[in-house]
Amino acid sequence: MKKSILPIMVIVLLFLLTSIFCKNNNNKKEIVKTATLKSAVISQDVIVPKMLTFDSTFVQAFFIKNPELKKYQTDVITLYRKHQYNYIWYDKNRISEVGNFLYNKLNNLEGEGIDAVVPYKDKLDRIFQTSGENQNPNEDAELLLSSLYFFYADKVYRGLDSDKTEEMGWYLPRKKQSYVDYLGSILAQPSLINKDESEVYGQYYRLREQLKKYRGMDQKGEWKPIEVDRKVKSFKLGDSSKTIAQIRQHLYLTEDIQSDSKSAVYDDALATGILKYKKRTAFNLDKVILPKHIAAMNVPLKERIKTIMVNMERCRWLCSCVSSLKGLIFINIPAYQLTYFSKGKKELVSNVVVGKVMNKTVVFSADMKYIVFSPYWNVPNSILRKEILPALAKNPNYMVKHDMEWFDGRVRQRPGPENSLGLVKFLFPNNNAIYLHDTPSKNLFDEEKRAFSHGCIRVAKPVELANLILKDDKAWNPEKIAEAMSSGVETWYPLKNKIPVYIGYFTAWVDDDGILHFYEDVYNRDKQLASLIFTK
Repeated sequence: MKKSILPIMVIVLLFLLTSIFCKNNNNKKEIVKTATLKSAVISQDVIVPKMLTFDSTFVQAFFIKNPELKKYQTDVITLYRKHQYNYIWYDKNRISEVGNFLYNKLNNLEGEGIDAVVPYKDKLDRIFQTSGENQNPNEDAELLLSSLYFFYADKVYRGLDSDKTEEMGWYLPRKKQSYVDYLGSILAQPSLINKDESEVYGQYYRLREQLKKYRGMDQKGEWKPIEVDRKVKSFKLGDSSKTIAQIRQHLYLTEDIQSDSKSAVYDDALATGILKYKKRTAFNLDKVILPKHIAAMNVPLKERIKTIMVNMERCRWLCSCVSSLKGLIFINIPAYQLTYFSKGKKELVSNVVVGKVMNKTVVFSADMKYIVFSPYWNVPNSILRKEILPALAKNPNYMVKHDMEWFDGRVRQRPGPENSLGLVKFLFPNNNAIYLHDTPSKNLFDEEKRAFSHGCIRVAKPVELANLILKDDKAWNPEKIAEAMSSGVETWYPLKNKIPVYIGYFTAWVDDDGILHFYEDVYNRDKQLASLIFTK
Protein backbone atom coordinates (compact mmCIF):
# COMPACT_ATOMS: atom_id res chain seq x y z
CA MET A 1 0.00 0.00 0.00
CA LYS A 2 2.83 2.45 0.88
CA LYS A 3 4.57 1.66 -2.41
CA SER A 4 1.43 2.64 -4.39
CA ILE A 5 0.95 6.01 -2.55
CA LEU A 6 4.55 7.26 -3.08
CA PRO A 7 4.40 7.69 -6.89
CA ILE A 8 1.12 9.59 -6.51
CA MET A 9 2.66 12.01 -3.98
CA VAL A 10 5.63 12.65 -6.30
CA ILE A 11 3.31 13.51 -9.18
CA VAL A 12 1.26 15.95 -7.02
CA LEU A 13 4.44 17.64 -5.78
CA LEU A 14 5.75 18.10 -9.33
CA PHE A 15 2.40 19.62 -10.40
CA LEU A 16 2.47 22.14 -7.55
CA LEU A 17 6.04 23.22 -8.34
CA THR A 18 5.17 23.72 -12.02
CA SER A 19 2.15 25.89 -11.12
CA ILE A 20 4.22 28.10 -8.81
CA PHE A 21 6.92 28.57 -11.48
CA CYS A 22 4.34 29.51 -14.15
CA LYS A 23 2.65 32.02 -11.82
CA ASN A 24 5.96 33.68 -10.97
CA ASN A 25 6.85 33.88 -14.64
CA ASN A 26 3.50 35.57 -15.46
CA ASN A 27 4.07 38.09 -12.66
CA LYS A 28 7.43 39.02 -14.19
CA LYS A 29 5.74 39.66 -17.56
CA GLU A 30 3.20 41.93 -15.86
CA ILE A 31 6.02 43.90 -14.24
CA VAL A 32 7.63 44.46 -17.65
CA LYS A 33 4.31 45.56 -19.15
CA THR A 34 3.68 48.16 -16.43
CA ALA A 35 7.20 49.57 -16.21
CA THR A 36 7.49 53.37 -16.17
CA LEU A 37 10.30 55.84 -16.75
CA LYS A 38 11.11 55.68 -13.06
CA SER A 39 12.49 52.15 -13.60
CA ALA A 40 16.27 51.96 -13.70
CA VAL A 41 16.43 50.68 -17.30
CA ILE A 42 13.89 50.56 -20.12
CA SER A 43 14.70 48.31 -23.05
CA GLN A 44 14.56 49.87 -26.55
CA ASP A 45 12.27 47.00 -27.50
CA VAL A 46 9.63 47.93 -24.94
CA ILE A 47 6.81 50.15 -26.27
CA VAL A 48 6.57 53.22 -24.01
CA PRO A 49 3.07 53.76 -22.63
CA LYS A 50 1.32 57.03 -23.61
CA MET A 51 0.88 58.37 -20.09
CA LEU A 52 4.35 58.62 -18.61
CA THR A 53 5.32 60.99 -15.84
CA PHE A 54 8.53 62.64 -14.74
CA ASP A 55 9.65 64.04 -11.40
CA SER A 56 8.54 67.65 -10.86
CA THR A 57 11.96 68.53 -9.43
CA PHE A 58 13.39 68.28 -12.96
CA VAL A 59 11.66 71.58 -13.84
CA GLN A 60 13.71 73.79 -11.55
CA ALA A 61 16.91 72.00 -12.52
CA PHE A 62 16.11 72.53 -16.21
CA PHE A 63 15.79 76.31 -15.86
CA ILE A 64 19.02 76.50 -13.86
CA LYS A 65 20.78 74.82 -16.79
CA ASN A 66 18.89 76.90 -19.40
CA PRO A 67 18.61 80.43 -17.94
CA GLU A 68 17.64 82.08 -21.26
CA LEU A 69 14.24 80.41 -20.91
CA LYS A 70 13.70 81.41 -17.28
CA LYS A 71 10.97 83.86 -18.35
CA TYR A 72 8.71 80.91 -19.16
CA GLN A 73 9.23 78.88 -15.98
CA THR A 74 5.90 79.89 -14.41
CA ASP A 75 4.00 78.94 -17.58
CA VAL A 76 5.80 75.61 -17.80
CA ILE A 77 4.99 74.75 -14.17
CA THR A 78 1.32 75.67 -14.74
CA LEU A 79 1.28 73.50 -17.85
CA TYR A 80 2.63 70.37 -16.14
CA ARG A 81 0.54 70.77 -13.03
CA LYS A 82 -2.46 70.73 -15.31
CA HIS A 83 -1.14 67.59 -17.04
CA GLN A 84 -0.01 65.88 -13.79
CA TYR A 85 3.60 65.97 -15.01
CA ASN A 86 2.87 63.65 -17.90
CA TYR A 87 5.01 63.88 -21.01
CA ILE A 88 3.07 65.76 -23.70
CA TRP A 89 5.53 66.01 -26.61
CA TYR A 90 6.07 62.27 -27.08
CA ASP A 91 3.93 59.73 -28.86
CA LYS A 92 5.04 56.26 -27.78
CA ASN A 93 8.81 56.28 -28.43
CA ARG A 94 9.22 59.33 -30.66
CA ILE A 95 8.45 63.08 -30.81
CA SER A 96 4.76 63.65 -31.51
CA GLU A 97 3.17 65.28 -34.55
CA VAL A 98 2.57 68.46 -32.54
CA GLY A 99 6.24 68.55 -31.57
CA ASN A 100 7.25 68.40 -35.23
CA PHE A 101 4.76 71.16 -36.06
CA LEU A 102 6.30 73.33 -33.36
CA TYR A 103 9.82 72.67 -34.65
CA ASN A 104 8.79 73.79 -38.13
CA LYS A 105 7.21 76.95 -36.71
CA LEU A 106 10.35 77.79 -34.76
CA ASN A 107 12.42 77.35 -37.92
CA ASN A 108 10.21 79.88 -39.71
CA LEU A 109 10.17 82.79 -37.25
CA GLU A 110 11.30 85.20 -39.96
CA GLY A 111 8.17 84.39 -41.91
CA GLU A 112 6.18 85.62 -38.91
CA GLY A 113 7.99 88.94 -38.94
CA ILE A 114 10.11 88.00 -35.92
CA ASP A 115 13.74 89.09 -35.78
CA ALA A 116 14.99 86.90 -32.95
CA VAL A 117 17.23 83.90 -32.31
CA VAL A 118 15.63 80.74 -30.91
CA PRO A 119 17.28 80.00 -27.55
CA TYR A 120 19.30 76.76 -27.42
CA LYS A 121 18.63 76.12 -31.11
CA ASP A 122 21.54 73.66 -31.28
CA LYS A 123 19.95 71.48 -28.58
CA LEU A 124 16.63 71.64 -30.35
CA ASP A 125 18.17 70.60 -33.67
CA ARG A 126 19.86 67.58 -32.06
CA ILE A 127 16.52 66.39 -30.68
CA PHE A 128 14.93 66.43 -34.11
CA GLN A 129 17.91 64.99 -35.94
CA THR A 130 17.05 61.67 -34.27
CA SER A 131 13.29 62.17 -33.89
CA GLY A 132 12.46 59.55 -36.52
CA GLU A 133 14.22 56.85 -34.55
CA ASN A 134 13.16 55.07 -31.38
CA GLN A 135 13.62 57.76 -28.77
CA ASN A 136 12.60 57.26 -25.18
CA PRO A 137 11.09 60.35 -23.52
CA ASN A 138 13.70 62.63 -22.02
CA GLU A 139 13.03 65.29 -19.40
CA ASP A 140 15.37 67.88 -20.91
CA ALA A 141 13.91 67.50 -24.40
CA GLU A 142 10.38 67.59 -23.01
CA LEU A 143 10.95 70.77 -21.01
CA LEU A 144 12.86 72.42 -23.85
CA LEU A 145 9.92 71.91 -26.22
CA SER A 146 7.45 73.27 -23.68
CA SER A 147 9.62 76.31 -22.98
CA LEU A 148 10.07 77.00 -26.68
CA TYR A 149 6.33 76.66 -27.24
CA PHE A 150 5.84 79.54 -24.78
CA PHE A 151 8.72 81.41 -26.44
CA TYR A 152 6.92 81.06 -29.79
CA ALA A 153 3.54 82.08 -28.35
CA ASP A 154 5.18 85.04 -26.63
CA LYS A 155 6.88 86.29 -29.79
CA VAL A 156 4.26 85.48 -32.43
CA TYR A 157 0.93 85.68 -30.61
CA ARG A 158 1.40 87.99 -27.61
CA GLY A 159 4.11 90.43 -28.70
CA LEU A 160 5.72 93.04 -26.48
CA ASP A 161 4.63 93.33 -22.86
CA SER A 162 1.85 95.81 -22.18
CA ASP A 163 4.06 98.01 -20.01
CA LYS A 164 6.35 98.61 -22.99
CA THR A 165 3.47 99.29 -25.39
CA GLU A 166 1.96 101.79 -22.98
CA GLU A 167 5.30 103.57 -22.78
CA MET A 168 4.90 104.08 -26.53
CA GLY A 169 1.43 105.56 -26.10
CA TRP A 170 -0.60 102.46 -27.01
CA TYR A 171 -3.64 102.16 -24.72
CA LEU A 172 -5.89 99.92 -26.79
CA PRO A 173 -6.99 96.88 -24.75
CA ARG A 174 -4.64 93.93 -25.05
CA LYS A 175 -6.05 90.51 -25.79
CA LYS A 176 -6.26 88.03 -22.94
CA GLN A 177 -5.30 84.46 -23.74
CA SER A 178 -4.09 81.47 -21.77
CA TYR A 179 -1.45 79.80 -23.89
CA VAL A 180 -1.52 76.86 -21.50
CA ASP A 181 -5.14 76.25 -22.48
CA TYR A 182 -4.38 76.91 -26.14
CA LEU A 183 -1.70 74.22 -26.10
CA GLY A 184 -4.27 71.84 -24.63
CA SER A 185 -6.48 72.49 -27.65
CA ILE A 186 -3.57 71.87 -30.01
CA LEU A 187 -2.64 68.61 -28.31
CA ALA A 188 -6.23 67.43 -28.72
CA GLN A 189 -6.36 68.62 -32.34
CA PRO A 190 -2.84 69.05 -33.81
CA SER A 191 -4.04 70.67 -37.05
CA LEU A 192 -4.96 73.79 -35.06
CA ILE A 193 -1.32 74.85 -34.90
CA ASN A 194 -1.45 75.47 -38.66
CA LYS A 195 -4.80 77.25 -38.37
CA ASP A 196 -3.87 79.94 -35.88
CA GLU A 197 -5.81 82.74 -37.58
CA SER A 198 -7.96 83.10 -34.47
CA GLU A 199 -4.96 83.94 -32.32
CA VAL A 200 -3.99 87.30 -33.85
CA TYR A 201 -5.94 90.20 -35.35
CA GLY A 202 -6.73 89.35 -38.99
CA GLN A 203 -4.68 92.23 -40.46
CA TYR A 204 -1.57 90.41 -39.22
CA TYR A 205 -2.01 87.59 -41.73
CA ARG A 206 -2.50 90.00 -44.63
CA LEU A 207 0.71 91.78 -43.70
CA ARG A 208 2.46 88.41 -43.40
CA GLU A 209 1.66 87.67 -47.04
CA GLN A 210 3.04 91.06 -48.07
CA LEU A 211 6.18 90.44 -46.02
CA LYS A 212 6.77 87.26 -48.00
CA LYS A 213 6.24 89.14 -51.27
CA TYR A 214 8.57 92.01 -50.36
CA ARG A 215 11.28 89.63 -49.16
CA GLY A 216 10.99 87.86 -52.50
CA MET A 217 11.62 91.16 -54.28
CA ASP A 218 14.60 91.77 -52.02
CA GLN A 219 16.12 88.41 -52.87
CA LYS A 220 15.77 89.08 -56.60
CA GLY A 221 17.62 92.39 -56.23
CA GLU A 222 15.38 94.18 -58.73
CA TRP A 223 14.48 97.13 -56.47
CA LYS A 224 16.70 99.97 -57.66
CA PRO A 225 16.72 103.67 -56.75
CA ILE A 226 15.16 106.07 -59.22
CA GLU A 227 17.55 108.73 -60.49
CA VAL A 228 16.20 112.24 -59.94
CA ASP A 229 16.98 115.20 -62.15
CA ARG A 230 16.88 118.09 -59.72
CA LYS A 231 16.27 120.53 -62.55
CA VAL A 232 12.89 118.91 -63.23
CA LYS A 233 10.21 120.07 -60.79
CA SER A 234 7.46 117.76 -62.05
CA PHE A 235 6.47 115.24 -64.72
CA LYS A 236 3.18 115.46 -66.63
CA LEU A 237 1.50 113.34 -69.27
CA GLY A 238 3.53 113.37 -72.47
CA ASP A 239 6.85 114.19 -70.80
CA SER A 240 9.87 112.07 -71.71
CA SER A 241 12.79 111.15 -69.44
CA LYS A 242 14.88 108.19 -68.37
CA THR A 243 13.39 108.84 -64.92
CA ILE A 244 9.96 108.00 -66.36
CA ALA A 245 11.26 104.60 -67.49
CA GLN A 246 12.65 103.94 -64.00
CA ILE A 247 9.36 104.96 -62.38
CA ARG A 248 7.56 102.56 -64.73
CA GLN A 249 9.86 99.72 -63.70
CA HIS A 250 9.29 100.51 -60.01
CA LEU A 251 5.51 100.54 -60.36
CA TYR A 252 5.67 97.22 -62.19
CA LEU A 253 7.59 95.68 -59.28
CA THR A 254 5.04 97.01 -56.78
CA GLU A 255 2.17 95.75 -59.00
CA ASP A 256 0.75 99.22 -59.54
CA ILE A 257 0.92 98.52 -63.29
CA GLN A 258 0.53 95.15 -64.97
CA SER A 259 3.38 95.35 -67.49
CA ASP A 260 6.60 97.26 -68.09
CA SER A 261 6.83 98.58 -71.65
CA LYS A 262 10.24 100.16 -70.86
CA SER A 263 8.93 103.38 -72.40
CA ALA A 264 10.47 106.66 -71.24
CA VAL A 265 7.31 108.58 -72.22
CA TYR A 266 4.70 109.38 -69.56
CA ASP A 267 1.63 107.75 -71.10
CA ASP A 268 -1.88 106.82 -69.93
CA ALA A 269 -0.82 103.34 -68.78
CA LEU A 270 1.74 104.88 -66.44
CA ALA A 271 -0.78 107.51 -65.29
CA THR A 272 -3.13 104.71 -64.17
CA GLY A 273 -0.30 103.21 -62.12
CA ILE A 274 0.58 106.60 -60.62
CA LEU A 275 -2.99 107.07 -59.41
CA LYS A 276 -2.99 103.61 -57.85
CA TYR A 277 0.38 104.27 -56.23
CA LYS A 278 -0.75 107.62 -54.82
CA LYS A 279 -3.93 106.12 -53.41
CA ARG A 280 -2.06 103.46 -51.45
CA THR A 281 0.58 105.91 -50.20
CA ALA A 282 -1.92 108.62 -49.14
CA PHE A 283 -1.01 111.27 -51.71
CA ASN A 284 -3.58 113.50 -53.39
CA LEU A 285 -4.97 111.81 -56.48
CA ASP A 286 -3.68 113.64 -59.52
CA LYS A 287 -1.43 112.57 -62.39
CA VAL A 288 1.44 114.98 -61.72
CA ILE A 289 4.66 113.31 -60.52
CA LEU A 290 6.53 115.48 -58.01
CA PRO A 291 9.93 114.95 -56.31
CA LYS A 292 8.13 113.93 -53.07
CA HIS A 293 6.43 111.07 -54.94
CA ILE A 294 9.75 109.83 -56.29
CA ALA A 295 11.30 110.19 -52.82
CA ALA A 296 8.60 107.88 -51.45
CA MET A 297 9.36 105.35 -54.20
CA ASN A 298 13.04 105.56 -53.25
CA VAL A 299 12.48 104.43 -49.67
CA PRO A 300 14.82 101.39 -49.47
CA LEU A 301 13.10 98.04 -49.80
CA LYS A 302 14.59 96.85 -46.50
CA GLU A 303 12.97 99.83 -44.77
CA ARG A 304 9.60 98.91 -46.25
CA ILE A 305 10.11 95.36 -44.97
CA LYS A 306 10.84 96.72 -41.49
CA THR A 307 7.69 98.84 -41.64
CA ILE A 308 5.63 95.75 -42.44
CA MET A 309 7.20 93.89 -39.51
CA VAL A 310 6.62 96.82 -37.13
CA ASN A 311 2.92 96.83 -37.99
CA MET A 312 2.67 93.05 -37.68
CA GLU A 313 3.88 93.58 -34.12
CA ARG A 314 1.13 96.14 -33.50
CA CYS A 315 -1.43 93.62 -34.76
CA ARG A 316 -0.32 91.22 -32.02
CA TRP A 317 -1.54 93.70 -29.43
CA LEU A 318 -5.11 93.72 -30.70
CA CYS A 319 -7.69 91.10 -29.78
CA SER A 320 -8.75 89.05 -32.79
CA CYS A 321 -12.31 89.53 -31.51
CA VAL A 322 -12.29 93.13 -32.85
CA SER A 323 -13.23 91.86 -36.31
CA SER A 324 -16.38 90.16 -34.98
CA LEU A 325 -17.84 93.14 -33.10
CA LYS A 326 -21.42 93.95 -34.16
CA GLY A 327 -20.56 97.63 -34.49
CA LEU A 328 -17.18 99.33 -34.64
CA ILE A 329 -15.69 102.71 -35.45
CA PHE A 330 -12.00 102.35 -36.28
CA ILE A 331 -9.70 105.34 -36.81
CA ASN A 332 -6.18 104.86 -38.16
CA ILE A 333 -4.21 107.99 -37.25
CA PRO A 334 -1.44 107.80 -39.92
CA ALA A 335 -4.06 107.13 -42.62
CA TYR A 336 -6.21 110.07 -41.43
CA GLN A 337 -9.16 107.79 -41.96
CA LEU A 338 -12.27 106.57 -40.12
CA THR A 339 -14.09 103.35 -40.99
CA TYR A 340 -17.52 102.42 -39.63
CA PHE A 341 -18.42 98.72 -39.50
CA SER A 342 -21.85 97.28 -38.84
CA LYS A 343 -22.15 93.53 -38.29
CA GLY A 344 -18.69 93.07 -39.75
CA LYS A 345 -19.53 94.94 -42.95
CA LYS A 346 -17.80 98.17 -43.94
CA GLU A 347 -20.52 100.84 -44.11
CA LEU A 348 -18.58 104.13 -44.30
CA VAL A 349 -15.06 105.42 -44.94
CA SER A 350 -14.35 109.04 -44.08
CA ASN A 351 -11.31 111.30 -44.05
CA VAL A 352 -10.47 112.73 -40.64
CA VAL A 353 -8.26 115.39 -39.10
CA VAL A 354 -6.21 114.24 -36.09
CA GLY A 355 -4.06 115.89 -33.44
CA LYS A 356 -0.94 117.86 -34.25
CA VAL A 357 2.44 116.44 -33.25
CA MET A 358 2.32 118.70 -30.19
CA ASN A 359 -1.24 117.53 -29.39
CA LYS A 360 -1.12 113.88 -30.37
CA THR A 361 -4.40 111.98 -30.65
CA VAL A 362 -4.20 109.17 -28.10
CA VAL A 363 -4.26 105.49 -29.16
CA PHE A 364 -7.05 103.96 -27.05
CA SER A 365 -10.63 102.68 -27.16
CA ALA A 366 -13.92 103.52 -25.47
CA ASP A 367 -17.63 103.01 -26.10
CA MET A 368 -19.59 105.71 -27.89
CA LYS A 369 -22.62 106.51 -25.74
CA TYR A 370 -24.01 109.85 -26.94
CA ILE A 371 -24.61 111.93 -30.03
CA VAL A 372 -24.90 115.68 -29.39
CA PHE A 373 -26.65 117.76 -32.03
CA SER A 374 -26.00 121.52 -32.32
CA PRO A 375 -23.32 121.30 -29.61
CA TYR A 376 -21.73 124.03 -27.55
CA TRP A 377 -17.97 124.07 -27.65
CA ASN A 378 -16.68 124.28 -24.10
CA VAL A 379 -13.24 125.75 -24.62
CA PRO A 380 -10.56 123.72 -22.77
CA ASN A 381 -8.56 125.69 -20.23
CA SER A 382 -5.33 125.08 -22.13
CA ILE A 383 -6.77 126.64 -25.30
CA LEU A 384 -8.35 129.45 -23.30
CA ARG A 385 -5.01 130.27 -21.69
CA LYS A 386 -2.79 129.87 -24.75
CA GLU A 387 -5.08 131.16 -27.53
CA ILE A 388 -8.33 132.86 -26.47
CA LEU A 389 -7.01 135.18 -23.74
CA PRO A 390 -4.03 136.38 -25.85
CA ALA A 391 -6.46 137.00 -28.73
CA LEU A 392 -8.78 138.95 -26.40
CA ALA A 393 -5.87 141.11 -25.30
CA LYS A 394 -5.29 142.11 -28.92
CA ASN A 395 -8.97 142.34 -29.91
CA PRO A 396 -11.64 142.97 -27.22
CA ASN A 397 -14.33 141.95 -29.73
CA TYR A 398 -12.78 138.50 -30.32
CA MET A 399 -15.47 136.62 -28.36
CA VAL A 400 -18.32 138.49 -30.05
CA LYS A 401 -16.82 137.81 -33.46
CA HIS A 402 -16.59 134.05 -32.71
CA ASP A 403 -19.99 133.84 -31.01
CA MET A 404 -18.48 132.97 -27.62
CA GLU A 405 -19.72 133.63 -24.10
CA TRP A 406 -18.69 133.20 -20.49
CA PHE A 407 -20.65 130.43 -18.77
CA ASP A 408 -20.13 129.10 -15.26
CA GLY A 409 -16.63 130.53 -15.09
CA ARG A 410 -15.60 129.14 -18.47
CA VAL A 411 -15.77 130.19 -22.10
CA ARG A 412 -18.00 128.37 -24.55
CA GLN A 413 -18.96 128.87 -28.18
CA ARG A 414 -22.67 128.88 -29.01
CA PRO A 415 -24.20 126.29 -31.38
CA GLY A 416 -24.27 127.17 -35.06
CA PRO A 417 -22.59 126.60 -38.42
CA GLU A 418 -19.41 128.44 -37.33
CA ASN A 419 -19.06 126.46 -34.10
CA SER A 420 -15.63 124.77 -33.96
CA LEU A 421 -17.38 121.42 -33.39
CA GLY A 422 -19.67 121.95 -36.36
CA LEU A 423 -23.23 120.68 -36.14
CA VAL A 424 -22.71 117.39 -34.29
CA LYS A 425 -20.32 115.59 -31.98
CA PHE A 426 -20.00 111.94 -31.02
CA LEU A 427 -19.04 111.20 -27.42
CA PHE A 428 -17.26 108.14 -26.05
CA PRO A 429 -16.41 109.26 -22.47
CA ASN A 430 -12.72 108.89 -21.68
CA ASN A 431 -9.94 110.41 -19.58
CA ASN A 432 -8.26 111.83 -22.68
CA ALA A 433 -11.08 114.30 -23.46
CA ILE A 434 -11.12 113.05 -27.07
CA TYR A 435 -14.26 112.78 -29.20
CA LEU A 436 -15.38 112.90 -32.84
CA HIS A 437 -17.00 115.99 -34.28
CA ASP A 438 -17.98 117.96 -37.35
CA THR A 439 -16.07 121.12 -38.33
CA PRO A 440 -16.71 124.26 -40.37
CA SER A 441 -13.16 124.01 -41.78
CA LYS A 442 -14.03 121.56 -44.57
CA ASN A 443 -10.99 122.55 -46.66
CA LEU A 444 -8.65 120.73 -44.28
CA PHE A 445 -9.96 117.36 -45.45
CA ASP A 446 -8.41 117.98 -48.86
CA GLU A 447 -4.90 118.21 -47.40
CA GLU A 448 -2.55 115.23 -47.70
CA LYS A 449 -1.31 115.62 -44.13
CA ARG A 450 -4.21 116.20 -41.79
CA ALA A 451 -2.70 116.60 -38.32
CA PHE A 452 -4.19 119.98 -37.35
CA SER A 453 -6.38 119.49 -34.26
CA HIS A 454 -5.73 119.79 -30.53
CA GLY A 455 -6.27 116.03 -30.17
CA CYS A 456 -9.93 115.49 -31.02
CA ILE A 457 -10.89 113.96 -34.35
CA ARG A 458 -12.75 115.96 -37.00
CA VAL A 459 -14.87 113.88 -39.37
CA ALA A 460 -15.39 114.76 -43.05
CA LYS A 461 -18.71 112.86 -43.23
CA PRO A 462 -20.47 113.55 -39.91
CA VAL A 463 -23.99 113.52 -41.37
CA GLU A 464 -23.46 110.12 -42.96
CA LEU A 465 -21.97 108.78 -39.72
CA ALA A 466 -24.91 110.03 -37.63
CA ASN A 467 -27.41 108.48 -40.04
CA LEU A 468 -25.67 105.11 -39.98
CA ILE A 469 -25.40 105.04 -36.18
CA LEU A 470 -29.11 105.84 -35.78
CA LYS A 471 -30.28 103.80 -38.77
CA ASP A 472 -32.09 101.19 -36.66
CA ASP A 473 -33.37 103.65 -34.06
CA LYS A 474 -37.08 104.31 -34.67
CA ALA A 475 -36.82 107.66 -32.90
CA TRP A 476 -34.72 109.05 -35.75
CA ASN A 477 -34.71 109.39 -39.52
CA PRO A 478 -32.53 111.50 -41.86
CA GLU A 479 -34.98 114.43 -41.75
CA LYS A 480 -35.06 114.57 -37.94
CA ILE A 481 -31.28 114.29 -37.79
CA ALA A 482 -30.86 117.20 -40.23
CA GLU A 483 -33.35 119.27 -38.22
CA ALA A 484 -31.56 118.59 -34.91
CA MET A 485 -28.19 119.46 -36.43
CA SER A 486 -29.41 122.86 -37.65
CA SER A 487 -31.74 123.75 -34.76
CA GLY A 488 -29.21 125.84 -32.86
CA VAL A 489 -30.36 124.12 -29.64
CA GLU A 490 -27.99 121.64 -28.05
CA THR A 491 -29.60 118.17 -27.92
CA TRP A 492 -28.02 115.16 -26.22
CA TYR A 493 -29.17 111.71 -27.30
CA PRO A 494 -28.03 108.55 -25.46
CA LEU A 495 -27.47 105.66 -27.86
CA LYS A 496 -29.51 102.54 -27.26
CA ASN A 497 -26.55 100.40 -28.30
CA LYS A 498 -23.02 101.46 -27.40
CA ILE A 499 -20.50 101.41 -30.24
CA PRO A 500 -16.82 100.57 -29.57
CA VAL A 501 -14.45 103.22 -30.91
CA TYR A 502 -10.87 102.09 -31.59
CA ILE A 503 -8.20 104.67 -32.35
CA GLY A 504 -5.15 102.87 -33.71
CA TYR A 505 -1.78 103.61 -35.26
CA PHE A 506 -0.73 101.60 -38.34
CA THR A 507 1.75 102.85 -40.93
CA ALA A 508 1.28 99.77 -43.13
CA TRP A 509 -2.14 98.31 -43.89
CA VAL A 510 -3.54 95.78 -46.37
CA ASP A 511 -7.05 96.59 -47.60
CA ASP A 512 -9.88 94.22 -48.50
CA ASP A 513 -8.55 93.95 -52.06
CA GLY A 514 -5.16 92.78 -50.85
CA ILE A 515 -3.44 96.09 -51.69
CA LEU A 516 -0.67 97.21 -49.34
CA HIS A 517 -0.83 100.84 -48.18
CA PHE A 518 2.02 102.78 -46.59
CA TYR A 519 1.34 105.90 -44.50
CA GLU A 520 3.61 108.59 -43.15
CA ASP A 521 4.75 107.96 -39.57
CA VAL A 522 3.15 111.21 -38.42
CA TYR A 523 4.11 110.82 -34.74
CA ASN A 524 7.50 109.15 -35.43
CA ARG A 525 6.62 105.97 -33.55
CA ASP A 526 7.95 103.30 -35.90
CA LYS A 527 11.61 103.89 -35.07
CA GLN A 528 11.08 103.47 -31.33
CA LEU A 529 9.16 100.23 -31.81
CA ALA A 530 11.71 98.92 -34.31
CA SER A 531 14.47 99.41 -31.72
CA LEU A 532 12.63 96.99 -29.43
CA ILE A 533 11.67 94.24 -31.86
CA PHE A 534 14.81 94.01 -34.00
CA THR A 535 16.96 92.23 -31.45
CA LYS A 536 19.43 90.08 -33.39
